[in-house]
Amino acid sequence: MATIRRAGFGSVFEVENETVGIGTTGTATNTVQVLGETKASGALIAGFSTFTTYQGFVDSRAEFGNSNVDINSSSGTTGDIEICHGDFNVSSASTLTSSVNQLTVTNSFSAPTGDTDSRIHCHTAGSMRFNEDLGTLEFYTGDEWRTVNSFKDTGNRGRMLIMGGNNASQYTEIQLIQINTRANSTIFGELTQKRSHNTALANEIRGLCLGGLGPETNIIDYVTPASEGDAIDFGDLQTSKFGGGGACSSTRGLFCGGYDSPQNKDVIDYIEIMTLGDALDFGDLTRARRYGTSVASPTRVVTSGGTGDSYSSTENGARMTDIFTISSKGNAIDFEPLSGDGQQMAGFTDGIRGIFLLNDTSGGVSKMDQLNVVSGGNVAHHGELERLTSAQPAGGCNHVRGLFAGGFNTPGTNLTNHIDMIEIQTSGNATDFGDLALVNAVAHGCSDSHGGLGGF
Repeated sequence: MATIRRAGFGSVFEVENETVGIGTTGTATNTVQVLGETKASGALIAGFSTFTTYQGFVDSRAEFGNSNVDINSSSGTTGDIEICHGDFNVSSASTLTSSVNQLTVTNSFSAPTGDTDSRIHCHTAGSMRFNEDLGTLEFYTGDEWRTVNSFKDTGNRGRMLIMGGNNASQYTEIQLIQINTRANSTIFGELTQKRSHNTALANEIRGLCLGGLGPETNIIDYVTPASEGDAIDFGDLQTSKFGGGGACSSTRGLFCGGYDSPQNKDVIDYIEIMTLGDALDFGDLTRARRYGTSVASPTRVVTSGGTGDSYSSTENGARMTDIFTISSKGNAIDFEPLSGDGQQMAGFTDGIRGIFLLNDTSGGVSKMDQLNVVSGGNVAHHGELERLTSAQPAGGCNHVRGLFAGGFNTPGTNLTNHIDMIEIQTSGNATDFGDLALVNAVAHGCSDSHGGLGGF
């Protein structure tokens, strides 16, 4: 019951269980009507209730200062909402269920905000929100939430980083390669500690080094690829381990498998790249392995090859490939296997075609497989490396060109400083790109422009 005292007549005016305008739930036929034109100067609308019906309005237009809100129907929809002057505030806890055809603002518009867990409260395709955990805008496709890229290209993108590595002893150095320019690497900065057998991944803004040996560690470091400098502590993996496959989208990074003494692991760790903190459990690979190669499209991660506890390098187990969706946690499923042994190799993708270096050095060259990471299908031969018969090189790419850098020349244990390049969408052999500043092996590479970052 709503009670309005001294409504102009010195008496009590009571309304019981009746419709009294916006947001009421009464079922009676009587209404409190708004007759004629209602105006307010300098009014601030702090929030809207959910508009489900418009009983109680006689006129179809309500004016707020110099702004208009047109209500063209009493059946639950409105026409255009046009705001020409002033502020129009919709609180984050309110819902507007009108069919808005056009929204024009002269200053700014505040999108709904919330953390990652609150995504479940809105499942309407096309919905947009600001994710406070990730610090980015995101939208709902009808199937999943995807991030809207909001980075500014300062001309420094197209960088590949090689994190640490080994040449008789572990490095702290991070090497930088400009993928678009055929040249030698330079020194970018240093990690927080020496390490090799580590995992690396990057989005457009941050590059991360995860785990590794020297000794076995769970440390995660991060740097900003656009500006050179030393690494900063990000957080920790779930356990100390090395030899995992690394892949990421614009927001989420993954450490797949690896070796946690005394055994290989099938666990997939994940981190949110733009928020500092420790890794969490994502799910499991189909089989425990270390030294696998992981690549990503914007929606899917493909992990292939590796060394397992229960199969040798000559068995099909070392060729097996897993896939899983990067935006939703869960276990991996089987995908198309490689044509040969892929243990201790590198790989990359432009978002469509994945390139995987094989441990096949017949004829004195290392061979590469290509695989469509979106649709699957049969694996095909891509080509051979130019100067490398290499194990455990670093890999990285942009959307056109991929690089393999360093590694062990096989057979034997001599390290190399060679960098080879290929065109991802054009099958063929690699060509000479340049040389590393430091001879290196057993270090992962990452880039700020790979195929897992495209489109959103």
